[in-house]
This record gives sequence, structure tokens and C-alpha cells, in this order.
Amino acid sequence: MLESFSQLNPVMQAFIAGLFTWGCTIIGASFVFFFKSVNRKVLDVMSGFAAGVMIAASFWSLLAPSISHAEENGYGVLAWVPASVGFLLGGVFLRMTDKIVPHLHLGEPMENREGPQTQASRNLLLFLAITIHNIPEGLAVGVGFGAVAAGISQDNTLLSAIGLAIGIGIQNIPEGSALSMPIRADGNSRLKAFNYGQLSAIVEPVAAVIGAAAVISMSAILPYALAFAAGAMIFVVVEELIPESQTNGNSDIATMGLMVGFTVMMVLDVALG
Repeated sequence: MLESFSQLNPVMQAFIAGLFTWGCTIIGASFVFFFKSVNRKVLDVMSGFAAGVMIAASFWSLLAPSISHAEENGYGVLAWVPASVGFLLGGVFLRMTDKIVPHLHLGEPMENREGPQTQASRNLLLFLAITIHNIPEGLAVGVGFGAVAAGISQDNTLLSAIGLAIGIGIQNIPEGSALSMPIRADGNSRLKAFNYGQLSAIVEPVAAVIGAAAVISMSAILPYALAFAAGAMIFVVVEELIPESQTNGNSDIATMGLMVGFTVMMVLDVALG
């Protein structure tokens, strides 16, 4: 199976990986058919775990290969430049997205909604918040497979790209549940809650294709693209996931969830890379 997958065009590989991460979100959202609500402590651990996965992926799968690629391609002592510029641009991109897309973070009252003023429902605003932070996850997957095609020898192999997709997919399971469960708890039908949860990740296959196609067609941007995805993910972690997990009296166990998530992603990347 791996051999057949390796023969595919890298953009198709990224698309399939994006479908996998979306599928993991679907699995998480489907929990709403079995449970009406989820304990706040569990949600905080889920957020912490997702944060840990994204932090580890940002370094092991994106920033380190960015620097390595720059070193191997003539940047010399300035090999830190693409990683630094790309990382900051990723954060700016998410900040601008936050400004122009109305959204509401999980657990927040409606008066704390962000972005332009709108009459959109609470469910839609929650959906948009999760969708925003699924964009950099999809980009990271796509850039990972694009990097393999571009030939970063030491740090990016097909297995490491697959490992990145698996790590993001794993954290998408609790993420899908973390969106669908509160929507169900607000009195909505199970089907409606499920659809909001699973559709929040439909952007991941699209972003994966965009990321892979961009770095393949413009190989010079590869180290910047890797760092861009990392910066966007770290912005989500610091601006959303960590605060959400730390404000409900479950800070210690949420932090342990983060450490477990970081360890899982680190093991996947190092073992498969």
C-alpha cells in the first residue's frame, strides 16, 4: 500500500492525506451520536493534547526542515532568515484572518465574539473559529508532502510527511468532538451538531492541495512555506487552544494533555523521519 501511495503525484498524496485528517474530524464529530455532552475537564485535556501535537509538529516537521533546507541551498549563516520570515508571516496571516472572519471561541459568551459585527448564530461562529485554525493544519500537511517532492534529504521523507498527517489527524478526533458536543448541548439535533463538527475540517484537503502545489511549482519558497505553516499553527495554539484549556480550573491536567500530545507527535516524527 505504501509503495502504491509513493507512486502518486505529491499533490494527490497531499489531497489524500487531507481527506484522512478530515476523516479523523468526522470520527470525532460522530461521538455526538453516542453522548449528549462532554465533561469540561475532558474538553480541556483535548485542547491541551491538540496544542501539544501542533507545537511538536511546528518544530519537528516544519521549522527544523525549513532551516535544514536553507542550509543545504546556499543560505549559509543566514539559514535562519527563511524560517524567521515565514514563521512571522504565518502568525500575521492568522491574525488578519481573525480580523476579517467573524468567529467565537469555544466556551466564550456571544459578547466575546471576534471579527466584524454580524448577526450570525452562535453555532456558525463556533464553526468558523474551528475552521480558521484547520487552515494551517491543512497547509502543514500539503507543504510536508510538497517538501518531499522538493527533495529535502535528511528531514523530509515520505514517512515523515505521513507521520505529520497522522499526528494532525489524531488531534482532529477530539477537535471534532469539542465542536459538535457543545452545539448538541445547546439543544440542537445530533445530526446538525455532527455536520457542524465534521464540516469544520473540510478546508483541510483544500489547504493541503494548495500547500503542496505551491511548494512544488515554486521550490524557492519551500523554507518559507514550511515556516509559514508553523507560524500559523503556533498562533492558533497560543491564541486559542492553550487559553481555552487553562481557564476552567483544569490547568494541571490540561498541561499534562499538552505534554502527551507533544510527545506523541515527536515520537511519530522522529520514528518515521
